[in-house]
Amino acid sequence: MKLQQLRYIVEVVNHNLNVSSTAESLYTSQPGISKQVRLLEDELGIQIFERSGKHLTKVTSAGEEIVRISRDILSRVESIKAVAGEHTHPEMGTLNIATTHTQVRYALPQVIQGFTHRFPKVSLHMHQGTPAQIADAVGKGNSDFAIATEALHLYQDMIMLPCYYWNRSIVVRKDHPLATKEMITIHDLAAYSLITYVFGFTGRSELDSAFNRSGLTPRIVFTATDADVIKTYVRLGIGVGVIASMAIDADADHDLVAIDASHIFASSTTMIGFKKGTFLRSYMYDFMERFAPHLTRNVVDQAIGLKNAAEINEMFASMDLPIR
Repeated sequence: MKLQQLRYIVEVVNHNLNVSSTAESLYTSQPGISKQVRLLEDELGIQIFERSGKHLTKVTSAGEEIVRISRDILSRVESIKAVAGEHTHPEMGTLNIATTHTQVRYALPQVIQGFTHRFPKVSLHMHQGTPAQIADAVGKGNSDFAIATEALHLYQDMIMLPCYYWNRSIVVRKDHPLATKEMITIHDLAAYSLITYVFGFTGRSELDSAFNRSGLTPRIVFTATDADVIKTYVRLGIGVGVIASMAIDADADHDLVAIDASHIFASSTTMIGFKKGTFLRSYMYDFMERFAPHLTRNVVDQAIGLKNAAEINEMFASMDLPIR
């Protein structure tokens, strides 16, 4: 059994059983991958993949467990490399972060600016996606950190640390009836067409929950993953925007009226997470503390030592997280 064989079967699964695509991504040949997969199956005495002719069609039940363990082994290999790098070149490396547009555009710029100034030899890569894509990227080892708010059940195999609370704002044109209203209620919002995030993005579930609690149904006419796109369509008069308050730029959005909606919608929590067993380089600790100052190295290490998410949540329950 070779590490190369384990890497091949993991990458085949990552590429939806497309051996040709896997070979292209690994800069090798399709026959070479097929041969090594067969050799591994012969050595183990079981099939990892079901086949139809020359095509792989399904991962067997035994194969699923083998792939899971292989991911863990390859992750440990990367941790060994990370340990070596920490001792030989502590300020050099790579950091991959998977998150949403709102975080990249509004929450991270100053963090990244300070980080790249402190660690100019660390290659930093941002990957934007849906909550499922973000979790998948970290789970497959393609990203080191996940920064997320929604669908936290997708991150059960990771250590998720709370960073800050954030609220929502209502965004309208200056000539809209809500622009001059002293106190907006959820019943007021229910009377208008709404523009907001796609379900599963940036706290959208709380919007739906707030309407459900009031026995109302939101009239959502347009959804997007990007707050800037939402504001564009508010400007066109398509509807009333509901976005994260942090996504309001006083200068760029001077033509719009932003109204705090924290009395209508409960706040949401942004989390940063990584796979269990990850060896954290010094610059990774630095990034987390820049993003959430309470996440010092000691605090992060303490959280890593806890048994489960419930204990981690209890640990942070007494902390006053910032609100954005």
